[in-house]
Amino acid sequence: MIKKVLGMASAVTLTLGLAACGGEEASSGSVGEQLDYEIIGIDPGAGIMNLTINNVLPGYGLDDWEVVEGSGAAMTAALKKAYDREDPIIITGWSPHWKFNSFDLKYLEDPEGLYGEAEDVHTIARLGLKEDHPDAHLLLDQFNWEPEHIENVMNLIQEGAAPDEAASQWVSENEDIVSEWTEGVNEASGEEITLLYVAWDDVIASTNVVASALESVGYEVDLVQVDAGPMWAGVADGSGDAIVGAWLPTTHADYFAEYEGNFEDLGSNLHGTKLGLVVPEYMDIDSIEDLKEE
Repeated sequence: MIKKVLGMASAVTLTLGLAACGGEEASSGSVGEQLDYEIIGIDPGAGIMNLTINNVLPGYGLDDWEVVEGSGAAMTAALKKAYDREDPIIITGWSPHWKFNSFDLKYLEDPEGLYGEAEDVHTIARLGLKEDHPDAHLLLDQFNWEPEHIENVMNLIQEGAAPDEAASQWVSENEDIVSEWTEGVNEASGEEITLLYVAWDDVIASTNVVASALESVGYEVDLVQVDAGPMWAGVADGSGDAIVGAWLPTTHADYFAEYEGNFEDLGSNLHGTKLGLVVPEYMDIDSIEDLKEE
């Protein structure tokens, strides 16, 4: 059944199962047999989950494979357990992400191109923000950075820093970059700005950095964590002022289409992203096609 999605209990069971079996035992049988035909995913409704379940698995004829539903944290925990024992594992992955610095990983080739081309991360603002808070709007519009910048923040968080502390440290150490975002921005007087975000490591990092930049010019920033659907809905209905983690044109395509006309797209704030299935380098597979049974 292609579209079957397993719950968190299955994710925990799989994680424990991977930890319980050594690399030597796991080396027997096909990749599918070794993994019980399971791919470790993230939160339900995420674009990469929809792509994998609805496009990639049927597109490659992987009828026996299932995607384990969980969260970004559960996915990276399962990855670490498997990696430490050199056990096989396949995850839904994206970059930029700290896991590529912490583990020796590779994307499986996607010869059919079903994951699409590289995406950009966009800043999305509510309608009327420019009129209500023109200086906050200007900073958000000028926010732009590179993958290595966001990965630096993610690494600080992964090493134990709280997200707001990691963001403040990065902002203080990169005044030349931040000054480009704040150019022409007038000092605020404690006006409140609400940023919505999903609990993905890259979005946590970027949202906290933008919050720190806004606070440096006098705004009070409220960070509200929600799922992807409510995040877009919140900006569309005006309950949130902006989001800085909109992956386009693929990952958040459905939400963009659903709420188009009810938000302002300020454009890309980061280039060079990638989506796909990811495995450790020690696994002897290189393509999604390698998951097919003979």
